[in-house]
Amino acid sequence: MNRTIRAIVGAVLVLVIAFSGISICQDLGRRWKVDVTDQQLYTLSDGTKAILGRLNQPIKVRLFYAKTAAMKGPDQIRYFNNYYEFVRALLEEYVAASKGMVQLEVIDPRPFSEDEEQALRLGLRRFPITEEESFFFGLAVQTQFGVEKTVPFFSPDRQNFVEYDISYLIDTAITRQKKRVGIMSSLAVMGDDVTGYMAQMMRMQGQQPKPAWTIVEQLRQKYEVTEVATDVNDINDVDILVVIHPKDLPEKTQFAIDQFILKGGRAIVCVDPHCIADRPQRNPMQMTAEKQSSDLDRIIRAWGLQMPANTFAGDRSLLLEAPLAANQRPQPIMGFLGLTTPCFSKEKVITADLNEVRVLFAGVLQEIAPADQAGGGDDPNQVAAANEPQITRTPLIMTTEKGNSWSVGSSFELMFPDPDKLMAKFIEGNKPVPMGYLVAGRFQSSFPNGIEIEVPAADANDADEDDEDDPNEPKMVARQITGLKEATADCAVAVFSDVDFLSDQMAYAQSLFGKMVVGDNSALLINTIEDLSGSGDLISIRSRGNYKRPFTVVDEIEQQAEKETADEVALINAQIQGFNQELENLVNSGQAEQEEVIGSSLLEKKRQLELKIREAQRQLREVNARRRERIEQLGYMLRRFNMGLVPGVVMLIALVLGIWRSVRRRHYISHASDA
Repeated sequence: MNRTIRAIVGAVLVLVIAFSGISICQDLGRRWKVDVTDQQLYTLSDGTKAILGRLNQPIKVRLFYAKTAAMKGPDQIRYFNNYYEFVRALLEEYVAASKGMVQLEVIDPRPFSEDEEQALRLGLRRFPITEEESFFFGLAVQTQFGVEKTVPFFSPDRQNFVEYDISYLIDTAITRQKKRVGIMSSLAVMGDDVTGYMAQMMRMQGQQPKPAWTIVEQLRQKYEVTEVATDVNDINDVDILVVIHPKDLPEKTQFAIDQFILKGGRAIVCVDPHCIADRPQRNPMQMTAEKQSSDLDRIIRAWGLQMPANTFAGDRSLLLEAPLAANQRPQPIMGFLGLTTPCFSKEKVITADLNEVRVLFAGVLQEIAPADQAGGGDDPNQVAAANEPQITRTPLIMTTEKGNSWSVGSSFELMFPDPDKLMAKFIEGNKPVPMGYLVAGRFQSSFPNGIEIEVPAADANDADEDDEDDPNEPKMVARQITGLKEATADCAVAVFSDVDFLSDQMAYAQSLFGKMVVGDNSALLINTIEDLSGSGDLISIRSRGNYKRPFTVVDEIEQQAEKETADEVALINAQIQGFNQELENLVNSGQAEQEEVIGSSLLEKKRQLELKIREAQRQLREVNARRRERIEQLGYMLRRFNMGLVPGVVMLIALVLGIWRSVRRRHYISHASDA
């Protein structure tokens, strides 16, 4: 009896110790965590850690999740419970890595509470569940200076970029001023810079001042936008440089762009082998077309890219139709492409959410080997390929796998394009053709030995005093200027081989209420600016894997349950459809013969059909309930199994040790008695 009592007491103590150990481990796990997921879902990227390490002021993070309302909602809402646990666990990692600079508060906004009012004030999205209950799942970041940034709603389709979105909020919250965007272009994208008087004079002469491109007006709503001249010697006072159609830029301007990037500036370069928005004076009798192309070949080569002349991206599966004249029917044009979801990189936040981008005669961006970056010339100013630093090039937009490049002999063929001839130039390929790249790394200068510029003789160091008095002598002298040969920190640029995708013709459409956005053309540029406007650490933040782990056993059970009830569900739905059709026919006949319907047997038949429909719907609910019950029972069993696994293992070990100890004790006693 004593042994039995001791065994029971021992078992109880083992259970107490096991459950206590679980509680202790949960508490300790908040401080000492080990991420055992194969995709390191709960491990912060180095970029995020660097951002948190630079915090010099406390950041208050408030996670709004209507947990109570979610429990009352449908299954689609309950799904977010797991998503919420993932986001919360990730935010706790932020708190731990920030060393107290990030303060986390989890809020369940109840109806008619101050928390709900606060969530609405912050602009968080609200989803009504019942007449009173509303569902919230968003984030607010606030600095001690009152700057507030929010994630209105954690959409499941952005779960791979949860860390990026949170880090972006923190990184931009500590920078209070607007980002300065400088636009350099050979096109009048900024509109005519004229005074009111000049604009009036132009109208009197039958001319209208050119307005700024709509994309520029859209950028002005979020950023401080300024124009950068195409003949500058230096680029300052801008955070991001957007170069649109750099046609025939002087060498000094290219050098200024090169040095701006090497000094830490970010840039978006849009070049084009044939820009339709660049409309020179055309003469049908002229056998040659004026140049409508642009490139920054020398600079782009330093980034490991090149864009061949008169070569374009094509894809039959992406062709769009357009009329070539006012009275002509639209027809597919090779070079007019509507890029869809498979054409966008899912690894980068810039393009992850895009659905459609239209391009027109977009060029082909090719990665080149380091040995080819020098361009094959003997110019000592060319890049030394042997010392190329580490550079990553990520395609952003591309054709499908059936895309390929096609070429024309000269741009004259595109002055009055023949769709059939252009189509004949295309041969289907077997790999995507890139039209946009994100390039990051430690860049080298495209002008390592500097450039030679002309300066006034009076400003030249080597100018002779006698020359100033001689009116026949040139007043300009050459001067060699140098700059950085290599960037001191990581750089980041985006390169696109099309300019037209930013034009009003491609990105917008005229409506009754003004111009409206068409597709995601403008979103592509804005997303790129948003991504580059953050710190370099933001760009390095990786796309996270899916937090929802696949449970094959559960999936199989669900599929099996659905399969078992599929025939029954189909039969009931067919009955309901038949009853509804019969009821509709009865009502229609009754409407046609109203006098016969009243007081006749048709009303009774109508009532019986309605009863049959309600009964069939009740049976359908019961079938779905049985299926759901089976799945929930499985979940219940799995939860109980997981809860009892650790105590069970501990008890099994204790039982084995007890048996082993008892056997050894008996063995010892038997040997002692023999002695």
